Amino acid sequence: WRRGASTPGCLVSLLIFVAAVYYGIHFGEPWLRYYQLLEEMRSSARLAPTLSDGVIHRRREAKADELGLPDEAHKFQISRQGKPRKITITTQYSETVVVPLFTHTFVFTPTAEEPL
Repeated sequence: WRRGASTPGCLVSLLIFVAAVYYGIHFGEPWLRYYQLLEEMRSSARLAPTLSDGVIHRRREAKADELGLPDEAHKFQISRQGKPRKITITTQYSETVVVPLFTHTFVFTPTAEEPL
């Protein structure tokens, strides 16, 4: 029984926990931005019967700016076609995460599709 002393196992566990949180935050941020953009795209697709393509494009660009996404994410493709009629909104971009001992590039292709 030692007062105020830590066991090596406790310190290792704490170090692993801190590393997991650190890496989880850095690797989770791109996914969070992806899902926020995807939700906005789905919302625009649902409202498409009342919005013009120009309005949809401007709103998506504003959201991409707000999220701090790379310029390539601003290149939205909007198409209204098919039978039955539908709208499809897509874009593609990549984000690179650099943390100690590891670098990874995520490629995202969010797509929203709704009937018109």
